[in-house]
Amino acid sequence: MNKLLIMGLFLSLFGCATIPKKAEAVKGFNADQYLGKWYEIARFDFRFEKNLNNTTAEYSKNEDGTIKVINKGYNYVKKEWTSAEGKAKFVKDAETAMLKVSFFGPFYSGYNVIELDKDYQYALVAGESLKYLWILSRTPSLPNKIKEKYIQKAREIGYKTENLVWVSHDGN
Repeated sequence: MNKLLIMGLFLSLFGCATIPKKAEAVKGFNADQYLGKWYEIARFDFRFEKNLNNTTAEYSKNEDGTIKVINKGYNYVKKEWTSAEGKAKFVKDAETAMLKVSFFGPFYSGYNVIELDKDYQYALVAGESLKYLWILSRTPSLPNKIKEKYIQKAREIGYKTENLVWVSHDGN
């Protein structure tokens, strides 16, 4: 295998997280204000969240300056709660909401806040590609006006919003 191919493989596994082409991470981001509990309102389904409802993400600061992430959800097929703990780091500076998050050792994925209200109550989060998208809220529901705004923004970036899974928060 040539050195360039090996370096490319290494960078793809351990390199910086990315963001979809038409998306832009929020500038003037305040991590301390973002910390706390968020309810997942909608997402693109993928294997780690398959069959989950009542999903939440809780963010807190680690001593080393990284952000502790605890994702939790209720698997309605297996009838059990599941959770995963990870950590997030800023890709650029702490005022640009472009992070990389890891739940599996050295493997990181993009976590980009691309829309956020001024009171940090609602967030639109893009993954590293058009395969990953989340709509988050500090409460288990979302005002229709915010929902429509976030869906429109996601469409403009290239997301197929008809594929969003709308999460139930039924109190399990």
